[in-house]
Amino acid sequence: MSRDEQLKERWSLVVKKLSDQFADGDLLDLDAIIYLIGVQELGQLDRTFKKDQKLDLMHIAICKLLTPYGYYELDFVDEEGWPHYKTLEALPHLKAGEQSILMKEAIVNYFLETHYIV
Repeated sequence: MSRDEQLKERWSLVVKKLSDQFADGDLLDLDAIIYLIGVQELGQLDRTFKKDQKLDLMHIAICKLLTPYGYYELDFVDEEGWPHYKTLEALPHLKAGEQSILMKEAIVNYFLETHYIV
């Protein structure tokens, strides 16, 4: 199986599992999955978030997802439990489709590492 086929298969598995668990089977999109990862990384699962906090959660997720690629590093966690990352390397200029592939790959790797999928 090619790397692209494997990514597509694993991505479909992630979307299906998360959609079944959090959206009653309605398919979650990339942004929704990034948001869920941000909530998971913050660890404050039993609260609601304001709009600006939701954007912050997505930023946390993106930083966490791209840390293994050498773009970010956890800097500190503030007194409210919010992680803060520092940029190690500027993100490359990617076309929209390339950005999507990078994020899907990073998400698949995240869920492989957490044993959510195998």
